[in-house]
Amino acid sequence: MLGRANPRGISLHIGLNQVDPTHYAGWKGELVACENDARDIEAIAMAQGFATKSLLTKAATSTAVLDVIDKATRELAEDDFFLLTYSGHGGQINDVDDEEPDGLDETWVLYDRQLVDDELYAIWSHFRPGVRIFVLSDSCHSGTMTKAMFLNPTLYVPHLESRVRASAAANLRPKFLPPEVQARIYKERAVLYDDIRKKTPRREKVNVECSVILISACQDNQVAMDGNKNGLFTENLLRAWNRGNFTGGYHHFRNELAGLMPPTQSPKYTMVGHRERAFERQRPFTITVPRVAVAA
Repeated sequence: MLGRANPRGISLHIGLNQVDPTHYAGWKGELVACENDARDIEAIAMAQGFATKSLLTKAATSTAVLDVIDKATRELAEDDFFLLTYSGHGGQINDVDDEEPDGLDETWVLYDRQLVDDELYAIWSHFRPGVRIFVLSDSCHSGTMTKAMFLNPTLYVPHLESRVRASAAANLRPKFLPPEVQARIYKERAVLYDDIRKKTPRREKVNVECSVILISACQDNQVAMDGNKNGLFTENLLRAWNRGNFTGGYHHFRNELAGLMPPTQSPKYTMVGHRERAFERQRPFTITVPRVAVAA
């Protein structure tokens, strides 16, 4: 089948240097480089021809984020491209449906509340078949983050931070919502989060027909780190992209990026929905689709 001659590209770039303490039990979640991460990847998207939008810190509310994604589900058709990037804290809350092996749902920590991973998964089902989606998550949100890491971080985080600093740069900060804060938040907001998840369909009832590639900042037993100018993941992603001189596909891009990272933080590659090999082989951020020759 021939690809459309002029597919569309829409992108959303989310970056939070802090959150609203009134929702997060007084915790501000201050980071340094997340807004820069969003801006820098938005610049790549602009150069590739995407119609871009950024939501930074106070603007990055759950309503604003979901509204932009919902609009994309209605506007994009087969062969179109949606690029979604997030830089900020990752969190976890108790899984009321017992769908997660570790008993926890992963979250993106938005300004006014956490966005639960099941909400994102359900949204993918709203995109039309043939839409390509690329998600970059510079956070400790990996879909299978280990329960032990978050329930008892004192055993892990200092060791991880010291190893990262020894192999990379100083002044790095872990990008996850501290478990003791998470517990207070859930205690105060249990009705909100329980209601969100009750209204969100279970994954086995969700049919995802688009193609979603996710590259997240770290593996299950690791912590994503914030830096002074960019997060460690985004900093090295920019190096791998090399001002547009990168030429491989998505797997190659992940591997190139991983080769630049310290062993304490290895990017993770995940595919959701329809596995489209031609999409995976394309150069990242490419809106056009390969044209398949038709035999005479």
